[in-house]
Amino acid sequence: MLDFEKEWEFIQQTRPKPTDAQGWNKRSARYDNKDAKNAYAEEFIKKAGILPGESVFDMGCGTGTIDVLLAKQGHSVLAADFSDGMLEKLSENARMHDVHIDAIKMSWEDNWSHFGLADNMVDVAIASRSMAVPRLDEALDKLTRIARRHCCITMTTGTAPYVDARILSAIGVPVSPTKDYLYAFGILAQKGFEPRVDYLYSTRKDTFDSHEEALCDFSRMIDRCGTPLSPEEAALAKDRLSRWLAEHIVENPDAGKPDKKGLPEGILCLDVLRVISWACITWDTQEQNAY
Repeated sequence: MLDFEKEWEFIQQTRPKPTDAQGWNKRSARYDNKDAKNAYAEEFIKKAGILPGESVFDMGCGTGTIDVLLAKQGHSVLAADFSDGMLEKLSENARMHDVHIDAIKMSWEDNWSHFGLADNMVDVAIASRSMAVPRLDEALDKLTRIARRHCCITMTTGTAPYVDARILSAIGVPVSPTKDYLYAFGILAQKGFEPRVDYLYSTRKDTFDSHEEALCDFSRMIDRCGTPLSPEEAALAKDRLSRWLAEHIVENPDAGKPDKKGLPEGILCLDVLRVISWACITWDTQEQNAY
């Protein structure tokens, strides 16, 4: 039988380390919590299978966009994140929308019982785009134990969200697909659950104030594509990227308007929106007939 956890741990060793709490603290400064529509959050809630009036635990909550929508719908929400900056933004978001959300600073690796979390304490446990963990089986177990009825997570279906396979292919850089969701599906199935998979999509509009800014931003795709490149190969790829951007960067008709994070859009953008695909995995927590 394939050991999905062993394979997961192996592939994590080949990847750049996930952003730590300090890194997310810095990123949180980019969010200003303006009341912007979030299509991904709304679609996630539709697919999560949360019933009216159910209590929800959200691990890796970020700024709490999903949690605010849930609270507005009348759900009791407990949210957790390991970033002080993100939790501060969640608190601002809750105040702005006049909802109550309980929040705790906690990581996937922590002992959750030390923070007052207990088995079956909520109806539903969710984790949206926050499963970059060293031990996937342990994280899935923690979510499963805390939820009386149901769990929902989203994970990547192809490359990581910060990598655009279309752009890298256009400049001749091989991409190593990740398909992280397959590991979670396999682990859950081997534990005796019956995970269900659906898909949702988020669009990403990258805007910049200069060609140099765009090149610096997209060059990180080359560094994190999952394919080993020599310094010479990486330099040539960045030259090709610069030429590709010169052909595909246009004036942004929405320059200055708030983006999804509430910050002003730059004066330049790509000529097409980037589309990121996510696998939405749900499972009921009560029946577990491991084999």
